[in-house]
Amino acid sequence: MPELPEVQTVVNGLTAAHLAGTTIDRAHVHWPRTIHGLTPRAFREKIQGKSIAGIGRRGKFIIFKLDLQHFLIIHLRMTGRIQIVAPDEPHAKHQHVILEMDDGRHLRFHDTRKFGRLYLTTEPETILGHLGPEPLSPGFTARILEQRLGRHARQLKPLLLDQTFIAGLGNIYVDEALWQARLHPLRNSASLEKKEIRALHRAIRKVLRQGLKNSGTSLGRGQANFYSVAQRRGRNQDKLKVFRRDGLPCPRCGRTLIPLRVAQRGTHICPACQPGP
Repeated sequence: MPELPEVQTVVNGLTAAHLAGTTIDRAHVHWPRTIHGLTPRAFREKIQGKSIAGIGRRGKFIIFKLDLQHFLIIHLRMTGRIQIVAPDEPHAKHQHVILEMDDGRHLRFHDTRKFGRLYLTTEPETILGHLGPEPLSPGFTARILEQRLGRHARQLKPLLLDQTFIAGLGNIYVDEALWQARLHPLRNSASLEKKEIRALHRAIRKVLRQGLKNSGTSLGRGQANFYSVAQRRGRNQDKLKVFRRDGLPCPRCGRTLIPLRVAQRGTHICPACQPGP
């Protein structure tokens, strides 16, 4: 599933494509369940003629600010991708929503697994209001993290994956941050000392910034893997320290990395650098 660096990479690509200022002339919906809360007909009628005023991100959500106080919010889920193509580009099998823009281009939502969702709303907080703080924002300090950890007594990895706790983290970057901070994913969140919280705060921001610098993580070359708007793969997979590297030596201490199962999620750790609780 695309996480904060991948979603921000998509937003950067959409911004670079100069979509702001264009108008949606027509919409086509080929998989009705992609649209949340509206029939395909209602979605087409409501979005037709709307202009794009700006594009942003909150957590793992892409936000198109439209005119007349409307917002198109997209969650890529596991395999969603956004493509900008010429109108004569052949329609692909998994392109479930197509927006025809007034400059002749098509914005197409491609989703192999069909879990992605589009929301058209005048009340974005009904979709985004539950999200926790942005981990790369200036306001997300080690003190804020300490305060939020103090409200819980949960296993560390499931808590970090909880979007109401911190917005934008997923399986890849949680594993990487916990390795950087030398913390075991099964540690109780209430057991962390101040120095460990500071290390975790630094690690979260470090691995996310690295992911952004490298335009996201693409773990394979299939249609279900992450691609940017320009249909390029990310480069961050070459920088990962533990995620899906079980059986290989830890880049810090040389011990063999091992897999775990934590909260139904595949997890990867160094047993020496990240001692168990």
